[in-house]
Amino acid sequence: MRVDLFDFALPQDRIALRPSVPRDSAKLLKVDGSRISDHIVSDLPQLLGPQDILVFNDTKVIPAQLQGRRGEAKIGATLHKRVDLRRWQAFIRNAKRLRVGEVVDFGSDVSAEAEAKLEDGSFILHFLGEEPVELLLERAGTMPLPPYIASKRAIDERDADDYQTMFAREKGAVAAPTAALHFTDDLLAGLVAAGVGSETLTLHVGAGTFLPVKVEETDKHQMHSEWGRIDAATADRLNAARKAGGRVIAVGTTSLRLLESATGEDGIIQPFEGDTDIFITPGYKFRAIDGLMTNFHLPKSTLFMLVSALMGLETMQEAYAHAIAHDYRFYSYGDSSLLLPAR
Repeated sequence: MRVDLFDFALPQDRIALRPSVPRDSAKLLKVDGSRISDHIVSDLPQLLGPQDILVFNDTKVIPAQLQGRRGEAKIGATLHKRVDLRRWQAFIRNAKRLRVGEVVDFGSDVSAEAEAKLEDGSFILHFLGEEPVELLLERAGTMPLPPYIASKRAIDERDADDYQTMFAREKGAVAAPTAALHFTDDLLAGLVAAGVGSETLTLHVGAGTFLPVKVEETDKHQMHSEWGRIDAATADRLNAARKAGGRVIAVGTTSLRLLESATGEDGIIQPFEGDTDIFITPGYKFRAIDGLMTNFHLPKSTLFMLVSALMGLETMQEAYAHAIAHDYRFYSYGDSSLLLPAR
């Protein structure tokens, strides 16, 4: 499909620079088949059924944004995907000033060698020394806010909490699974009281999620891979819930992509551990999920393509036009949507 089919005009003032306070006070646009209605996130217990299961991503964002120098040249690095204990794939700013074999000093006694340059222009960084890389990042790194926020304001201490979900357990993401940023203890208690279940999986979100689609046709776009895991017990519980008539509703496109990667043509969710580069566009047949809670995405992005595959491009164009007309806030710190395709 042509990428420009997924374009739309978004006023810049609709890009949220801070999350709603409290988190569950954000707006929620429910799209049920082709029917659209306005709510807030705290309404979720009344919008779901007692057999429904919400699936959260428990990945934890690490301070993966680094600023350093190679000689007199300023070098920026955004870690993307772990290679091993001391090596990370990273997207480099001012990459023309960095060559393989050179060392970047990130300050705070943290440095890394540019060990290799990959075909997509990213580098493999080998962090020097013997301290765990996680400790090095705590000293020298900052939270990797999306460029559409970081270009408009400075990253500050508040973001260390704001850009982390309440489910964050497994360190390794360089972007938050932002749909789950809306959840609070009170909201979870309300969901439990309503009989709505929950499960967790792990997908370490990579910086590739922010990369623009630069090709004209969707089948020419190359997705970056991300590492994920679903254990056998979780897969069994999700399969049992669906068999009993419940709906599996992914909280975030990260949860959705991992669930779909782990599910065969028979609709059975299997245990999964490894990389996935699944790219979902209209025409895809969903196998694992019955709904999706997700924020509002960028024009011509792989994520807007994904929600269009789930609900239909025309329906999502109408939903986004409604959201813009009714002052919904977009992107990572913005408002949410509950997408329920016709069954």
